[in-house]
This record gives sequence, C-alpha cells and structure tokens, in this order.
Amino acid sequence: MPKIKSNSGAAKRFKKTANGFKHKQSFRNHILTKKSTKRMRHLRGTQQVADADVPLIKRMLPYI
Repeated sequence: MPKIKSNSGAAKRFKKTANGFKHKQSFRNHILTKKSTKRMRHLRGTQQVADADVPLIKRMLPYI
C-alpha cells in the first residue's frame, strides 16, 4: 500500500501534544486597529483543539 499524504495546510496549523492537538488563535492578522488591546492579548498563545474536531485532524495528519 502507498503512503497517505498529510494535508499540508493542517500540518502547518496543528501540533500534536500529549492531550491532543494545539492550534494558534485566529483573528490576529489584519484589520487590527478596531480590535481592543484586551481582545488581542486574549488571542495570544495557543489553545487545545475541541474533542469533536480531533478525529478530523487525525485523518488529515495520519503519521503524526
């Protein structure tokens, strides 16, 4: 059987952790002037992927 390709977009966005996957927050790229400092501060860092989405990510990243 041939190898399955990883989804390259998902490979750039998600990293495997001991408890699942982590991802960077969205809404941090452009049109930043109207977004408050508090909002931007809370969008910093990473979050865990929701449990319902983990099977989809595992399918996109078969060897991770």
